[in-house]
Amino acid sequence: MDVQIFGTLGCTDTRKALRFFSERRVKAHFVDLKERAASKGELRRFAQKFGVAALIDRASKRFEARGLRQAHYGEARWLELLGEEPLLLETPLVRRGNDLTVGAAEDTWRGWTSD
Repeated sequence: MDVQIFGTLGCTDTRKALRFFSERRVKAHFVDLKERAASKGELRRFAQKFGVAALIDRASKRFEARGLRQAHYGEARWLELLGEEPLLLETPLVRRGNDLTVGAAEDTWRGWTSD
């Protein structure tokens, strides 16, 4: 089993995800969002399952710095912004095949590793 983790090393939840899978000897491919943004297709996949609103980290410094507190964009515009500004994403985004999670979801990950 392989997983793909999108996040930043500065995010505690991302580090928890990396440690969780490492402790269980699950191969994790890490994508550092500070170096490379997630593709539009990847973002669309997460948005289809959870909705665009679940992908936005409204508590992030970048969200405040961009002045998005009062923004009322449609889903397409938010997806475009998330592609341009990956630090606006709620992290970690974890994918195992067609299984997806947003944020720390250790209970779900435990289910994946017990298969």
